[in-house]
Amino acid sequence: MADAYDLSVIVPTFNEEANIAAIIDAVNGVLSWSGIHGEVLVVDDDSRDRTIGIVQEIAGKRDNVRLIVRGEDHGLSQSVVEGFGAARSDILLVIDADFSHPPELIPRFYEAIRGGADIAIGSRYMQGGDIEDWPLARRLISLGATVFGRILFPEVTDPVSGFFAVRREVVSGAPLAPRGYKILMEVLGKGRWDSFTEIPFVFKDREEGQSKLRPDTVTDYLRQCAGIVRYSMTRRAGPVSREWEKIVRFGLVGSSGILVNMGLLYALTEVAGLYYLVSAAIAIELSIVNNFVWNDIWTFKSARDLRLGRNLQRFWSFQAVSMGGLVINVGILYLLADVAGVYYLIANLAGILIAFAWNYAANRHYTWRGA
Repeated sequence: MADAYDLSVIVPTFNEEANIAAIIDAVNGVLSWSGIHGEVLVVDDDSRDRTIGIVQEIAGKRDNVRLIVRGEDHGLSQSVVEGFGAARSDILLVIDADFSHPPELIPRFYEAIRGGADIAIGSRYMQGGDIEDWPLARRLISLGATVFGRILFPEVTDPVSGFFAVRREVVSGAPLAPRGYKILMEVLGKGRWDSFTEIPFVFKDREEGQSKLRPDTVTDYLRQCAGIVRYSMTRRAGPVSREWEKIVRFGLVGSSGILVNMGLLYALTEVAGLYYLVSAAIAIELSIVNNFVWNDIWTFKSARDLRLGRNLQRFWSFQAVSMGGLVINVGILYLLADVAGVYYLIANLAGILIAFAWNYAANRHYTWRGA
């Protein structure tokens, strides 16, 4: 029965003999002192070390410990999804076996879900969160994945976290088809949820055993993101679909700004007889005004806020971001064309694309934050 426990703690494992007994003991200790009637569900990918035997021995002594051994379709995310289906609670929490995630925070996740959140996410990137003992290369990979994930889920600071809790209704019946390690992305992209909360935590590199980060992890992640976008756009519902609608509108507004810029540059230079650099400065500024007005009214629909101070604040923020985008565009053009020897039109296209990503991300998080 789904309600046999108050909380199901799902621990995906593969060759975790050095950690598994300690993490089960730690989780049970937290459940005991917090008064949570919970189970520990270990979902193992057919480990070749002593992990399975250790869990079987513990399960023989503790009624709230169970083991599932998966013989095929191995993967951390797939293990978590199987755990969702086998759990005997309506609140599901995922935690790593290697103490990367602090078990003492389990009660905070549990209370967040009981308090009304559909998803509670452990965040390394909000105030109070951090990562310890990671080499620079791994930090950059993680940060890149997080930034990419925030394009899909801009309000979530750590959409690739592996430490989270979820209400059963969010994932029940959802077509989860994860690959790799980023199961939370799949839940956010395909689950049925309205509210979330984030809980800061300090990620600590694994205490025992070896990291399971593989060379194809990045490929799995990109394929997963593409699948989430495809699913969301097909259904035309959910947070990803709404976000991509904004991105498309932002792009269309940007295209209209190019037309305004080019038209004014021609008219002011050829018809009004102004010096072309003066014409260009006027055309750039008026195209920025054009883009701001349409994004405010159409893309982010902030026209209902008619307070002059707020309008001016958004405009000056948009102006600053646009100037930053211009610098990025020119800088990329120069670096690729003059330094790297790339054909200037291709270099300019790369600059436009990178500047567009900057403009959207910066405006989404600052100019129209929360829109």
